[in-house]
Amino acid sequence: MRNKIDFLVAGVGGQGTVLASDILAEVGAAAGYDVKKSDVLGLAVRGGSVLSHVRWGSKVSSPVGRRGAMDHLVAFEPLEALRGVEYLARHGVAVVNDQPVPPVSVSSGTADYPSWKAIREALSKAAREVHMVSATGEARRLGVAKAANVVLLGACSSLLDVDQETWEEVVRARVPAKYAEANLNAFRAGRALIDGGGQ
Repeated sequence: MRNKIDFLVAGVGGQGTVLASDILAEVGAAAGYDVKKSDVLGLAVRGGSVLSHVRWGSKVSSPVGRRGAMDHLVAFEPLEALRGVEYLARHGVAVVNDQPVPPVSVSSGTADYPSWKAIREALSKAAREVHMVSATGEARRLGVAKAANVVLLGACSSLLDVDQETWEEVVRARVPAKYAEANLNAFRAGRALIDGGGQ
């Protein structure tokens, strides 16, 4: 068991970012860590930036991690990954959903969305490991488009030393019972994106 693991969960309002960070926090607690969590919501929650700090440790004092010290960046959208990259430690790992959600400034024509090359280069410079995964595409393939957040968590889980059963117990407890099996399938599909050599 590592002494501490700090996560930054970055996304856009409406993507299920807060639920994902809640699950991440509960998994840490179930694995025996002291856990602290803090959510920072954009002014327009649906469509605005959402950042969640989740910290696992033997003893965690602050719910907010330091810039340049986070171990994992879990990003629901590539531009949000760029916005959160300054928080990553050099040894950090980024798991990024490859589906863009252009902000209003881009859709209105007042700004340009960064190129894939620019995004990948910035992430690769900041992190030891970068996994671009098709969480949205996988969720749609399974017929549960809203479960892209759980697919992304599944991908992240494959990089952490917490058993799969613990993750699945928390997912099952956190989603409505009628959607539990669909979300568990989404979680397992996410694990396979990295475990199965999808990147």
